[in-house]
Amino acid sequence: MSEQPILSDFPKIECPYIRKTYKVNKDQWRKYGRSLQLREPKVYLVTDEINPGYEWVFEDEDTICTEKLDGSNCKLKTENGRLVAFQNRKNVIDPLQVLKGKVFLIEGVFRAIDKGYVEANGEQAGEVIGPKLQGNPYKLDYHLWYPFSKAIKHLRYKSFHEHERNFENWSAWFKDYLFSLFYLKIHKGENKMAEGVVFYNLKRKMEKKTYMAKLRRDMFEWYYSDKIEIEK
Repeated sequence: MSEQPILSDFPKIECPYIRKTYKVNKDQWRKYGRSLQLREPKVYLVTDEINPGYEWVFEDEDTICTEKLDGSNCKLKTENGRLVAFQNRKNVIDPLQVLKGKVFLIEGVFRAIDKGYVEANGEQAGEVIGPKLQGNPYKLDYHLWYPFSKAIKHLRYKSFHEHERNFENWSAWFKDYLFSLFYLKIHKGENKMAEGVVFYNLKRKMEKKTYMAKLRRDMFEWYYSDKIEIEK
């Protein structure tokens, strides 16, 4: 298989809020930085200012909100039921390479095929999750490629339309009540906080406009402030 990317990389998804960088206490960073996934003594946080061009996240009734899965972004292409291309971002993955490389990504796709998640024709994007990715937050004993199209249908927060869309509401929701819908499906009766959400507006997609945005729990100040002093 060619080492050059065959498929387009999945576009970067922006935050609907303006984010700013703040320095943190270096001694506390040395102690807690790794657990908080901070490579440097600074944090990149959301403010309550709306990112220009993303007003639709807050104002458009066609906007929906789904769980953001915590794994590795992968894209595939099928033709007449045959897998012809598979990429982890811009890295081409050979499904027949079983002696080395990231075999767990291939496992995730073939498990998705077995579950009927993969369409016979077209390009599809999704997230591979499982034991070797992000500390396995979903406590899976296997790897699975989960398409974003399925997340729109089955990992949608239906209560999103029941509350006013503002910074204060979302901060409180993300801090204490943003539970993982995927985790709940796998582990009945157990709750775990989700990584964050993805906002979609499929009407805007049809109009060739920006139609996706993301917001994670680790973008809020409270995610760090109980362990690390933030300099403002």
